[in-house]
Amino acid sequence: MALSDLLYPGNPERREKVIRKSQELLELMKDNFEATNSLIEIVNEHLHSSFSKITLNEKATVKENCDVMIKRVNQIQAKVEEVDEELKKKLEPALYEKLQHASLQDFKRFPTWFKATITIVCQISSALLVTYLMKNIQILTNITSTCAKILGGIFASVVIGLLVDLIVSAILGYIERDKLETALKEYEEALAEFRPVSKQYQKAIYEVEILLKYMKKE
Repeated sequence: MALSDLLYPGNPERREKVIRKSQELLELMKDNFEATNSLIEIVNEHLHSSFSKITLNEKATVKENCDVMIKRVNQIQAKVEEVDEELKKKLEPALYEKLQHASLQDFKRFPTWFKATITIVCQISSALLVTYLMKNIQILTNITSTCAKILGGIFASVVIGLLVDLIVSAILGYIERDKLETALKEYEEALAEFRPVSKQYQKAIYEVEILLKYMKKE
């Protein structure tokens, strides 16, 4: 048993908690990268963009990986807002207003002339995608701002691929109990915010995929 464990018998339990939290953070980041790549495919197909997919680099730090995701999501958000501005200019105000409150079921019920008008400007699927993402633009903002917030902790500089080993090594050097408690507190606070925002982000992208697949069947 390490001397630090003899001096501070609560350290092994704290160490295990920090390791579990670090692993959860890594899994959330992996899921968010996958969700972002799904969104990239959708935006490239329907909004005629050419964003490349992002890759979680296990040789890079948490901060470096978060920066990659933040940059791409911001680019997607800018593209969506750009297309939305084009729709606003090309459509009659009344039609644009209807579009802002439209759902998939609304599109099915709209008269042929309305669908034809939309199609002249862009594909119906594109209009639906922009409408949905503009309604949920705050979700894109939330995921990037939350990523930015978690970069203030001690784990921001930890290399993803060596996450557990590095954290264990770092923690073994923390003989003082309060440092372990600080690390655990930082993880808990970051995950408490990052967890729900990540789930909301992934759910929104999944819903977009379902909506567009449904549209193709119509």
